[in-house]
Amino acid sequence: MRWVRSGARLRRSPARVAEPLRVSAPVGEPLTGLASGCASPLRGLAQRRAPVGSGSPLCGLPEPDLEGGMVEPRDPYPDPESAPAAGLPPRRSGPVTTPVTPPATLPAERGAIAAEAPPVPAPAYARVLSALLPGAGHLAMGAWVRGMLFLLSWGLLLGILYWARDRVAAIPRTGTLDDWVAVASLALALAFLWGYALYDLSGARARRAAARGDSQWSIAARHFRRNRPALAGLALVALLYTVALLAPLIAPYDPIAQNILESYQPPSAEHWFGTDRFGRDILSRVLFGARISLSIGFVATAISITVGTLLGAVAGYFGGKIDAALMRFTDMVLSFPRLILLLLVVALFSPSIPVIILVLGLTQWPSTTRIVRGDVLSLREREFIQAARALGLSRTRIILRHLIPNVLAPVIVSATLGIGNTIVFEAGLSFLGLGVQPPTPSWGNMVADGRDNLIGAWWVATFPGLAIVLTVLAFNLVGDGLRDALDPRLRT
Repeated sequence: MRWVRSGARLRRSPARVAEPLRVSAPVGEPLTGLASGCASPLRGLAQRRAPVGSGSPLCGLPEPDLEGGMVEPRDPYPDPESAPAAGLPPRRSGPVTTPVTPPATLPAERGAIAAEAPPVPAPAYARVLSALLPGAGHLAMGAWVRGMLFLLSWGLLLGILYWARDRVAAIPRTGTLDDWVAVASLALALAFLWGYALYDLSGARARRAAARGDSQWSIAARHFRRNRPALAGLALVALLYTVALLAPLIAPYDPIAQNILESYQPPSAEHWFGTDRFGRDILSRVLFGARISLSIGFVATAISITVGTLLGAVAGYFGGKIDAALMRFTDMVLSFPRLILLLLVVALFSPSIPVIILVLGLTQWPSTTRIVRGDVLSLREREFIQAARALGLSRTRIILRHLIPNVLAPVIVSATLGIGNTIVFEAGLSFLGLGVQPPTPSWGNMVADGRDNLIGAWWVATFPGLAIVLTVLAFNLVGDGLRDALDPRLRT
């Protein structure tokens, strides 16, 4: 019984008897649904609603009888007297069963891509060979590329040690801070290369990666390794920094020692890159100039990336007046010509390496701020940020632990391209006389020294200029490779 409204009164109405489900079809077409034995539109619904192990009257499974027993499942064919329809398997008596194929053994899928089976460690003889000579174990196992890289790197470092054996022996008595840094860098490079060769043969890195699965960073690294120009740029960058650290050991002459009798000597066996007007060796000055230029580029870019990332994350996360104030300040910094601003600041203070680093670092951050702010504006509405807020995490923790790590990909690309840009600006300041002051060698002031005699002594400005070009090209190749590897839309 149920109550229904009749005018202004409520009256009782008998409950309606549920009508059976009626299935109809156009004339001339076979019935579908319940009349066909297993209704395709209702089959999924019945299977979803039916508990595991229970019968369903819609799909050829045992159904309860009104007397309490069980009735055999319905035949899937529409007419028992007719032959099997086209496309249906031959009729068979008994319940319809579906064969179950046991699942194949698959690797555990963890991360973005299923990890392969953990590799086995290298044989004992390969590890012994690698302990005696890094790279020999890889060559014995057939890994020619990795083996030759280890072997050539080890031979290069040992060659530098043999070349500078007399200087290394004299460092405990007359060595300067630069000499101690060079010796320590050489020892660390040898120890790292020897240890990494053994570690690579042990298979621990591959097993750890297989157990952990592929992350986005490992996928990006794999795509980066397929980019030949980017690998060439990375090798050139590593070579440049190695030369800069080991310059006191490999430079043939003192970069500031003068010898007027040998001024403007062309390239020869004694002076590979020639000499300048004061008789100073150009090769030695280029090697020591790499330390200045690469150090300024790296430190200044680190300052600009840090400032730009923090300001962009704060502006994007808080929004409102804070975002408006920071962005207007960023626009104001961008509105000034950078070169004019650099000249003004350097002219007000005494030109020195710390001043140049600060000026270059504090005028390069606006581009990074805009990039980070745009990414944070989209990330702050994601579910994991909302969950962090619901858990009561502080704003500082959300910015530092959840937002900034998720915007590191474009920041890394910006930093790599920014190092080359900073080196060019430092060379320009030194060329104008507002950068690194003589007699300290810098690529910029070396080019400035040779501009007055480009025809008669072309080597004075050519070799430092080539060093700037190769360095900037190497960083640009690495930056382009990182951009292609870290952006899923650009992966091929």
